[in-house]
Amino acid sequence: MTSPLLPHKQPTAHGDEEVSLPRPSHVAIIMDGNNRWAKARGLAGVRGHHAGAEAVRSVVRRAAEQGINTLSLFAFSSENWKRPVPEVNALMELFLMALKREVKKLHSHAIRLTVLGDRQGFSYAIQKQIRRAEEMTADNSGMHLVVAANYGGQWEIACAARKLAQQVAEGRLAPDEIDENRMNEAMGVHQVPPIDLCIRTSGEQRLSNFMLWQLAYAELYFSPLLWPDFDANAFDQALTDFARRQRRFGMTGQQIEVQGA
Repeated sequence: MTSPLLPHKQPTAHGDEEVSLPRPSHVAIIMDGNNRWAKARGLAGVRGHHAGAEAVRSVVRRAAEQGINTLSLFAFSSENWKRPVPEVNALMELFLMALKREVKKLHSHAIRLTVLGDRQGFSYAIQKQIRRAEEMTADNSGMHLVVAANYGGQWEIACAARKLAQQVAEGRLAPDEIDENRMNEAMGVHQVPPIDLCIRTSGEQRLSNFMLWQLAYAELYFSPLLWPDFDANAFDQALTDFARRQRRFGMTGQQIEVQGA
């Protein structure tokens, strides 16, 4: 259930040599704090979301530079529809604009885009742009960028369970054949590896129904920075913190050390 860790070259404190540090293959980010960022500056909430979009550009660029295989961003949860209507409308306009303007940049850097979530909740225009963006970047071999929009982890698991139950009812699958691999396939994201590192900004320390299945063995990193202030340097700090951790996956620390010897 682990995903591969890639060696990452990082300068030492003296800056005169490099050491190889473990690096996550799949990084996921819960981007939080846009509204608080705007409020602290006496600005309308939508200004915070626009500033947050700039942070997305910076972090996507940095993740690609660092050789991250998969970067997943929590852009809009299924619960976010409960927010004030003007804010939701502004978010939808920003999402549509980003899909139109950013996809060519992603494509030029060989980044593949996938939008994960219940697309039926979006307007026809947004659904059309999602399809266009995914089709344009489908064959790219660079970083895989996954944007979770109108998404909830419990919704995703329920959809997978319903799909497997239908296969059992039709006689195409026996109940005892259902395992983790079958579940991955049913969720439709089996091409996305388990998350190695999950970052949440703004000081909040919860998962907020984000990729619950994929986060089973993830390392969690909580940053006090509001999302618009989370830049490439902050991303690097999260990677450095990850590199210091020992991932045991149910084993003892001694077992891990013996395996690495």
